[in-house]
Formats: sequence, C-alpha cells, structure tokens
Amino acid sequence: MANIKSAKKRILVIETKTLRNKMIKSELKTLIKKVNAAVAAGDKNLANESLKTAVKALDQAAAKGTLHKNTAAHKVSQLTKAVNAMA
Repeated sequence: MANIKSAKKRILVIETKTLRNKMIKSELKTLIKKVNAAVAAGDKNLANESLKTAVKALDQAAAKGTLHKNTAAHKVSQLTKAVNAMA
C-alpha cells in the first residue's frame, strides 16, 4: 500500500478510470454482438442500425483512450464488411 498522499490519490483515480473503461468495453462487446446477431439473422435494416450505434461507440471509446485508435478502426472495418456482405 502506498504511503505518500499523491500515490494514494493516484490509486483512487486509477480505480475510477478502470471502472469506466470496463463499463465502456462491456457496452462495446454488447453492441458488437447485436450487429453480428443481426447479420446472422439476415436482417439488413437491424444490422445497419446496430452498425451505426456500434461505430459511434467504438469511435468514442478510441477518442477517450479506452481503445487504441487502430483497434477501433479494425473492429469498425470488420463489422462494416460483415454488414456489406449481406447484400
């Protein structure tokens, strides 16, 4: 355990940020699963709507630093490719 006041504060801040990151990543996984489920079901409209929300969430996560920008771009690319392959 830290003894210095600033180190104790950093521990508290890191806990808060970790919880935020876990929450964001969990939501991203859910949104990605919704897109994949819509693609598997063959529902083009639902897939496009789900894709919009997933892309927005991935971009926001990359902007906040939760995901690396290239990771977010890769996930967006894969999801878009899957939705476009339905046509």
